Amino acid sequence: MSKKKKKYYTVWKGHKTGVFESWDDCKAQIKEYQGAVYKSFDSFDAAKKALNSNYKNYIGKKKTFKSELSDEQLKKIGQPNLNSIAVDAASSGNPGIMEYRGVDTKTKKQLFHQGPFEEGTNNIGEFLAIVHGLAFLKQHNSDRIIYTDSKTAMSWVRKKNCNTKLERTDKNKALFELVDRAENWLKTNTYTTTIVKWETKAWGEIPADFGRK
Repeated sequence: MSKKKKKYYTVWKGHKTGVFESWDDCKAQIKEYQGAVYKSFDSFDAAKKALNSNYKNYIGKKKTFKSELSDEQLKKIGQPNLNSIAVDAASSGNPGIMEYRGVDTKTKKQLFHQGPFEEGTNNIGEFLAIVHGLAFLKQHNSDRIIYTDSKTAMSWVRKKNCNTKLERTDKNKALFELVDRAENWLKTNTYTTTIVKWETKAWGEIPADFGRK
């Protein structure tokens, strides 16, 4: 078995900022800190350099994308509908620190953000992001559609049930309170918003992606 490569964690916004040599130390700085900004690096030098730079150069920065699909496939899929919002979640570990957000697909302007939550999963975050998006669009009487890159979350929303295997604990109590509220919203509200799968292979990462891959 190959040895797991050591990671270094840069925290730009947290209880304390700096470079941390373990995930536990990093987690302590971002836990229950609204708007925490952090990213892992493969070397201390890279993490230190990032710390002394603007985090926007590292977080959410889009890589040059070239689709591997054929021209015929791309033509069939078409382009994204920009009259939309895009939602996504990020989880450091499974379970681990999780957050989610929604953005305007065209401008990438953040419309809502929740987290970080301790002991969550990416699927839960994707589910919550869609429901938050549905409530957001209904509140604003908007005809925009929602893009998500999670088929699992789309299925959970259709069934009005967050079908996670994650056990409820004291650590994720606040997260599951949100899950309960989301399920209740789905069961007591109607909506006309269309939820569409984001075509990652054709268009690259979804605009709401946190850029930590």
